[in-house]
Amino acid sequence: MCFYNSMSKKAQQLAARYGRKSDIIEIAKEILEEQYRQSAFTNPDCAVVTTSESLEVRKWGLIPFWCKTSEDADKMRKFTYNARSETVFELPSFRGPILSKRCIVPSTGYFEWRHEADGTKTPYFIFVRDLEIFSFAGVCDTWQNKQTGQVLNTFSILTTQANELTGFIHNNPKTGNRMPVILNVEEEEKWLDPSLKRPDIAAMLRTFNAERMDAHTVKSDFLKKNPKDSSILL
Repeated sequence: MCFYNSMSKKAQQLAARYGRKSDIIEIAKEILEEQYRQSAFTNPDCAVVTTSESLEVRKWGLIPFWCKTSEDADKMRKFTYNARSETVFELPSFRGPILSKRCIVPSTGYFEWRHEADGTKTPYFIFVRDLEIFSFAGVCDTWQNKQTGQVLNTFSILTTQANELTGFIHNNPKTGNRMPVILNVEEEEKWLDPSLKRPDIAAMLRTFNAERMDAHTVKSDFLKKNPKDSSILL
């Protein structure tokens, strides 16, 4: 699954990459600078791309609009960091967003662990070789806390069957060989089109070409480092 993303580009670079403005995102100072590691488990603010003319700031971990209480929302988001493409059209949390609330989650790479035969785990950094910034397919939603009036904009990253490279790394026997859904550049704006029908959406939920990807091991202490420490990628 995909729980650790990397965004080693500034917000202005992201905006230029996707032809968006960075004015709204600048209110979230903590994501203006490079983030070499983003952990889903902290529900971080992330830059995402929608049909809006500006980049948006959304929290990782989708909360469906129909959640009634903050307790329900907190429980739900622990299960929505990722959305499996095989079930996304059926599960209540995702079946609405996948049809009308799709987004792009920019990435410069992500982290996964390989389970070794001796019981240890080796962390890897995985990236697309010909794109400094590439696109995860995502879904998003907006939830309002009826007790406080607080509004939370959230998202999930879609996953699919792994290719040869990512399958070698993500070999977790509990979850199977998985990888994020990565969009081709020419598919990005199409993915965001709210008029897109289910068959066309489903056709884009495919495994990315392994020949365009690469990976290398990283030090096992990368989770302990400051997210802005570039040595995370070494």
